[in-house]
Amino acid sequence: MRIVLTGATGFLGRHLLAELSAMGHECRVLTNHDKNKYKHKLADFPGVEYLKVNLRVAAELETALQGADGVINLIGILNERGWGGAGFRAAHVAPVRALIAACELLGIRRFIQISALNAGLGSSHYLLSKGEAEDLLRSAGEIDETILRPAVIFGAGDSFFNRFAGLLRFVPLLPLACPNARMQPVWVGDVVAATALCLDHRATIGKTLDLVGPEVFTLFQLVNKTARYKGWQRRVIALPNWLSRCQAALMDFVPGKPFSSDNYRSLQIDSVSRHNGLLDLGIKPRGMDAIVPLYLAPKTSQTKTPEENPKEKDSDQPT
Repeated sequence: MRIVLTGATGFLGRHLLAELSAMGHECRVLTNHDKNKYKHKLADFPGVEYLKVNLRVAAELETALQGADGVINLIGILNERGWGGAGFRAAHVAPVRALIAACELLGIRRFIQISALNAGLGSSHYLLSKGEAEDLLRSAGEIDETILRPAVIFGAGDSFFNRFAGLLRFVPLLPLACPNARMQPVWVGDVVAATALCLDHRATIGKTLDLVGPEVFTLFQLVNKTARYKGWQRRVIALPNWLSRCQAALMDFVPGKPFSSDNYRSLQIDSVSRHNGLLDLGIKPRGMDAIVPLYLAPKTSQTKTPEENPKEKDSDQPT
């Protein structure tokens, strides 16, 4: 298949492109990066090309989509500049609206949207804008959409365990906001497998599938696991709700927003699901203990993550 991808230059996109390339798909990645200037950020895979496109310019987008059999949209941000949700809507809603218009004009029907667990729920602009993008797809009569809603994604190069490892590296104790928030982390390899499978799996058209891992943890437990995976002795201090709100409000003004008021609002809803779409697709979800230590702990020539060693992918999950 000829597939056009947006937002595929990040963590999930790199893993997905490796899989699609190995399957023989032709992939065109639309990016606002100039490939020559940002080559160090863009992975090279057979059958994958990068094209600098302004998604806000209809003519550019329509040219980039010519000849495509389907579209996969992975665009997502965790925080916006400023407040009010305009940044989230610009990142999550506007590109989907533009892609739908271009696809309908060109007769491209297949569309896979990588959304987020709990999209449309709560009061965070992140979740509400993700939900608004989903609604646009469901109401587009000429689009055969499949919406995938992954929980927090872990895997080599992730921004979850690696971020907490970076915070824990230099401090003996860490004050943690929203420690009781419940999460069901999902392995990037399982999200990639689900996405690739849905391309040809017409039974998923019109479906919204939650993608979650096999275990539920609190954020407090996950941060403590990060320290143990690294072999560090650290103390994690669980902040009460009022202090969590205060920490988020202060972090709103820190460059890069490592935590924000919108993140706080997102964490008020447990990122878990009783219905795992991975099982519907015949994928047995992998647990963290089989994977995370392999990329957080110092590597040896004998230690590889399942992403690096394909033979690891089919091994049974330890009990």
